[in-house]
Amino acid sequence: MTETTASVTAARPTSDITKRSLPASLVIHALLIAASLLMLYPLLWMVSASVRPENEIFSSTSLIPSSIDFSSYARGWVGLDVSFGRFFWNSLVISLLVVTGNVIACSLTAFAFARLRFAGRNFWFAIMLGTLMIPYHVTLIPQYVLFLNLGWVNTILPLVVPKFLASDAFFIFLMVQFFRGIPRELDEAAMMDGCSAWRIYWKIMLPLSLPVLATAAIFSFIWTWDDFFGPLIYLNDMNTYTIQLGLRTFVDSTSASDWGGLFAMSTLTLVPVFFFFLFFQRLLIEGIATTGMKR
Repeated sequence: MTETTASVTAARPTSDITKRSLPASLVIHALLIAASLLMLYPLLWMVSASVRPENEIFSSTSLIPSSIDFSSYARGWVGLDVSFGRFFWNSLVISLLVVTGNVIACSLTAFAFARLRFAGRNFWFAIMLGTLMIPYHVTLIPQYVLFLNLGWVNTILPLVVPKFLASDAFFIFLMVQFFRGIPRELDEAAMMDGCSAWRIYWKIMLPLSLPVLATAAIFSFIWTWDDFFGPLIYLNDMNTYTIQLGLRTFVDSTSASDWGGLFAMSTLTLVPVFFFFLFFQRLLIEGIATTGMKR
């Protein structure tokens, strides 16, 4: 009897705390839901506008259209001089090449900084980090002159080739921090078995670094897919346009703009990013959570 009374008494404080924290928890969740809906409203409105009749797009802020009209998708896909599928293909090729270049080149560079010993390693690492503070616009003109002299303007080479030369210091730094968390005993054991630095990188470091590699791949894909300024500078032929430049052609300051086609194609451009993120979501979260942590 005494033990039962004691257990009931001991359980009361926890129950009281739970009851007191329930209203606060409800308020917090309500605020979070409201903030989420506020942030999602522009996206939901864009999707709704893509299926509205043309004359109702800017006449209402409601998310529910008066009628469903999918003609904007057909008009947007073939309404330009070049099919929008061409823009999708160009963006996909550039994005996949950038992802490949960043993953390969940045992981090799990060492996050298994290595992190899060479003269001036700390100096060059500091220089590499210093490039993060240089605005892109500072190097834009010298790069453009260089690519112009190479005959690369109006091709995808200026957008792709630098990525195979480890030009993204952010990903290098991210991978260096991840590699430093992998025990060096694995390298030493492999060297005792006769492994070279290349085999250590290929057989040990890469298989253990899938989370950070996926993180770099996802960010590279999203940033390249959404990039407007780079293609605007280097691509002049409409057949080489990416989807961002293709979307810009729907809006014309000198004539009528096809807003329905713009919103329809903008909705379609979100689909590859959504599925790419969804497929690598687990590795992305793991890579961000474990980068820089000791194992």
